[in-house]
Amino acid sequence: MARTSSLGFGQTQTEGRFARQAVIRVTRLAGLAALVTCSLLVSSSAPAAPSSAKPSKPAPSPQPAQAAGAPRSPAAGPHASAPSPSRPPAKAAKAQKAKPAPPIPKGYANSVRAWHTATPGKTAPVDEHGRPKLTLFALNTNERVELTPLSDGGGFSASDLDRAAQLLRDPRTGNEHPVEPHLLDSVYRIAKNFSAQEIRVISGYRTPKPNTHSNHGRGRAMDMIVPGATDEDVAKFAREAGFSGVGVYPVSGFVHVDVRERSYFWVDTSGPGRKSRLFGVLGDVANKADTTALARGERPIASFSLLPDVDAALSARARAYAATHGGSSEPQGEPLHVEEDEDMESAGGASGGSGG
Repeated sequence: MARTSSLGFGQTQTEGRFARQAVIRVTRLAGLAALVTCSLLVSSSAPAAPSSAKPSKPAPSPQPAQAAGAPRSPAAGPHASAPSPSRPPAKAAKAQKAKPAPPIPKGYANSVRAWHTATPGKTAPVDEHGRPKLTLFALNTNERVELTPLSDGGGFSASDLDRAAQLLRDPRTGNEHPVEPHLLDSVYRIAKNFSAQEIRVISGYRTPKPNTHSNHGRGRAMDMIVPGATDEDVAKFAREAGFSGVGVYPVSGFVHVDVRERSYFWVDTSGPGRKSRLFGVLGDVANKADTTALARGERPIASFSLLPDVDAALSARARAYAATHGGSSEPQGEPLHVEEDEDMESAGGASGGSGG
């Protein structure tokens, strides 16, 4: 019995030892499995280690189709820089530009300066009474006439009016028109004020075009230069006459002077041969000039009427003067009107109208 008990006790001890060793192995295996699981989790969440190999270039994004006719942009080279994100996209091709105005003739500015330069030592001729004569020089034809005034304020004989109309003819067509006597009186006052040796004429009569109403086509206007004086000073003085049109052309280089029913002043910044860029100025001065002229006893020019020729106009003028001055055929004061027309011109006053 004792032996049996001893054997059973030993067997029991052996089995217990084997059981403990099995438990230890299982525990180790479980720990090892847990360690492997943790390693896998850590490796999946950690960033990838840097690679020494160069990263591959991303595939180029598809570009939109290029419009037909549009300029091709140069291919991006190896050193081309990326476009700035703040720079706006390239604009489409600009709309077709308007046709440019014809250029100012070469050397024109030099000509303008020469026209404004007085001849040194030269003065206007005088009559037997010591009055300066009105000398007109046409720049387009190189013709010159000397007109003798009948009074300190102007007034010219029939023959002088005829000679003036000949010089002021349209050089393009040769057409001639009676000159408005009031126009010559205005020009004479300007010449006297500036002690001008002569008045240089850019344009006088211009053959009217269809549907135009310019004072140049009526024998009432003159584009002129006073040598030795600025255009601004000439225009300032001419505006005081009343019942006048005065335009300054700073690019073309002259002053337009005409006679009309209501004064109108303007500036035209267009160049020679270019479309007019006219705008009215000094409306209040125009109204005041007319009011002052009325106070002096002057009256606006009569409405336009067509006359056949200079001789008929002068004969009518002489007869009218003789009827009111006791038979004298030679006027000694203010002459009568001789009128006719071309460019655009308005009889309106300070608020409207154009130069012409």
